[in-house]
Amino acid sequence: MTRRVRPWVLIGLAAVLLTGCGIRPTEVPTDFGAAPTRVGCALSGSDDMGAQAGGEFPVQVYLVCTSQLVTVDRTITLERGQSSDRVVVARELLGQLEAAPSGEEKTAGYTTDVRSGLEVSGPREGDPADALRLNAPPADMSPYALAQVICTFANSEVTAEDDEHVILGGPDAAPAREYTCTEALKARPGLIPAPTKTLD
Repeated sequence: MTRRVRPWVLIGLAAVLLTGCGIRPTEVPTDFGAAPTRVGCALSGSDDMGAQAGGEFPVQVYLVCTSQLVTVDRTITLERGQSSDRVVVARELLGQLEAAPSGEEKTAGYTTDVRSGLEVSGPREGDPADALRLNAPPADMSPYALAQVICTFANSEVTAEDDEHVILGGPDAAPAREYTCTEALKARPGLIPAPTKTLD
């Protein structure tokens, strides 16, 4: 009479034989070397414009990375006394936004939607003292570019009164408006309209 061998017995024997000959089962391939590295989209650095002497100053600007706004550290050069000049600092920040990302930033996926030719000036008659005027109507700018400008200016202690709001206007006679850099705007600048309100 022939006795049937159950399948689980055969599986057990195969495992014993593999172990006995030094072969260990594995679920992953062998090492293919270190994983590629890249700069992450992360907040870093600080915006310290406290010194009044001329020289180089660390600043932060917002670039686009993975469809979000993320700060990157930059350095601007100012002459003596200019570090407290709202318009001068705003122009330097705008220049940083217009500049092409560095090689390292490009590798990490950073881009900028702010095109060259955008300029900023101080308030005109009737504007609040802390207003900034662009040579293009904010409403005509791309959502990403406008969000970059708003959040970069709002993040600077020189160009904004706090870390959320900035007053912007265009070249026309339309009154300047207050724009808010919110977490939602930074997370989805292409989908969330820049929060704005008219001034009293």
